[in-house]
Amino acid sequence: MKLVYLDYAATTPVAVEVAETMAQHLTLEGNFANPASRSHRFGWQAEEAVESARITVAKLIGASNREIVWTSGATESNNLAIKGVLEGFQFGHIITSSIEHKAILDTCAYQQSKGFDVTYLEPDKDGLISAPQVKQALRPDTRLVTLMLVNNEIGNVTDIQSVAKVLASHDALLHCDAAQGTGKLAIDVAELGVDLMSICAHKMYGPKGIGALYVRKAPEVVVHQQIHGGGHERGMRSGTLATHQIVGFAKAAELVMNNLAAEIEHNTKLRDKLWQGLEVLGGVQRNSHPTQCSPNHLNVSFSGVDGEILLASLAQLAISSGSACNSASVAPSYVLKALGLADELAHAGIRFSVGRYTTESDIDFTISEVTRVLSALR
Repeated sequence: MKLVYLDYAATTPVAVEVAETMAQHLTLEGNFANPASRSHRFGWQAEEAVESARITVAKLIGASNREIVWTSGATESNNLAIKGVLEGFQFGHIITSSIEHKAILDTCAYQQSKGFDVTYLEPDKDGLISAPQVKQALRPDTRLVTLMLVNNEIGNVTDIQSVAKVLASHDALLHCDAAQGTGKLAIDVAELGVDLMSICAHKMYGPKGIGALYVRKAPEVVVHQQIHGGGHERGMRSGTLATHQIVGFAKAAELVMNNLAAEIEHNTKLRDKLWQGLEVLGGVQRNSHPTQCSPNHLNVSFSGVDGEILLASLAQLAISSGSACNSASVAPSYVLKALGLADELAHAGIRFSVGRYTTESDIDFTISEVTRVLSALR
C-alpha cells in the first residue's frame, strides 16, 4: 500500500547526513565523552564539538554563539523564556495570542495562576495577529510579549518585526516561538528585533529532543534558570549536554543554510500545486493565508463530511487535523475556532505539510486520494 508523508509540520525525518554525524558522537570509537569533563582530552573534544555546533546554530538565526542556550526542545525553550523572565517580577502583565502552541498557552496559564495578568489577542478574519493589537493591549506593567513566528496549524506568519517596533519604547521583552519557522524561512534575530526566540531541530531534519533558546545579550534580558544542577549553559539551564543531538542539530542547520532558497521554492511549488488540485473539488475552504504563510503549510476545511471519518478514510496519507500535540483530542481545533469557523468546518480541517522529500508524484497521489474519498463520503 502506497503511503505518502505530508505531516512535516509535526516532525521531519532526520537527514542521512545528520544521522551519520550523530553516530560519530556515540560510541567508544567516536566523540562520546561528557562535554563538562574538563580533566581529559575526551571531554575537551566533546566540548569543542558542542561549541562548534553552537556557532553553527547561532549563524542559522543571525545570533552570536554566546546567545544560544541548549534545551531539550522548543517546549522547554518556551517554558524557560516565559518562566525565566517572569521570575524576576512579583506581578505584571503578559501579552500573547489565543492561537499559540499549547507550550505557550499552558505556560501563560500557569503564570496566570501565579498572579500575572494575561491578554490573549484574537486573530483577525485572515488568521493574523498584528502589531496594532499589541500596541492597544500594552500596559505600563507589561513584562513580556510572546508570539509565534509561524502558526503550527495554519502556517500563518506573524509580522514580528512590526511588533518589535511597537515595543521599542517599552520595557517589555519580546519572545518568539520560531519552532515552525526555523529551517522554513530566512530568520535574523537582529532584523526581527526579538529578545528571546525558541527553536528546535526536529522540524528541520534534525533529531528530536534538542532545541535552543536565543537570549539576546543585554543587561535588561535576564532569564532565571528553571532546571537547577551544575550551572551549565551560563547558569540558565543545568544538565549534561547531549553531544550527539547537538551536533545533529548543527548539521541540520548547515544543510538548511546551504539549500534554503531552493527548499522554499520546492515547498511553495508543491504546496500550491496541492491547493490547486483541492480547490476545484468544491466545498473547500483554505484556512492558511494565501500569501503571509510558510511555504510548507496548507490547512483546508472540507464541507459536507465528518472530519474524523474523512481523516480515517485517508489512511494512505500521513496528515493531521491540527497540532501533533493535540492529535488525541476529539474537540475541534481551537486555532480554527478562533478564526471563526463553525464546529463542522473546524472538525473537518486538515493540515497538509510538505517538505524536503515530498515529490510531485506524492502531490498527484494525494489529490487523487482526497478526490476519491471526498466523493465517496459526500
